[in-house]
Amino acid sequence: MQEQVVRRAVERWVEQVVVGLDLCPFARRELVRGAVRFTVSPATGASELLAELHAELQHLCDHPAVETTLLIHPNVLTDFDDYLDFLADAEELLRYLELEGIFQVASFHPDYQFADTLPEDVSNYTNRSPYPLIHLLREDSLSRAIDGYPDVEGIPERNMARMRQLGAERLQALLAHAVAPGPDAEQPSGT
Repeated sequence: MQEQVVRRAVERWVEQVVVGLDLCPFARRELVRGAVRFTVSPATGASELLAELHAELQHLCDHPAVETTLLIHPNVLTDFDDYLDFLADAEELLRYLELEGIFQVASFHPDYQFADTLPEDVSNYTNRSPYPLIHLLREDSLSRAIDGYPDVEGIPERNMARMRQLGAERLQALLAHAVAPGPDAEQPSGT
């Protein structure tokens, strides 16, 4: 899979879904500032990916102007259960590197499924991405953004309501468009 194609698909997803649907009210500012790092991993195994995750954490430590990293891994952990197992390793890596409380791991996957939901539940689309990825966030920046937001507790409920409003077919089309945009590469109508 071509790195540039994968990166651009995730960039479109962030622009059109995460920011476009206002799923994360804090994302637009960082995207506009150019403070979001999109990294495509060539890893084909979990141990390789863990080493790359370590490198990305080091990059964030060394480059404070980079607010957040999306480590995209299209060739590994495509099975959602394997991905969930790996998240425990990612959290352990944070502890081992003594970066717990400095960085936070957020999870996105094409087959994301919240506990106690069915796979087809539209609420799962709040965390569905074109490819498996690990989102690394700076906790202090996240805390400041949350402190300045009037209704942070309402975000998940609002997002799930938005997903239900759009419906599974529309959400599937948005994800498909990110991966294979039409000739004009514009956002599909109806959002």
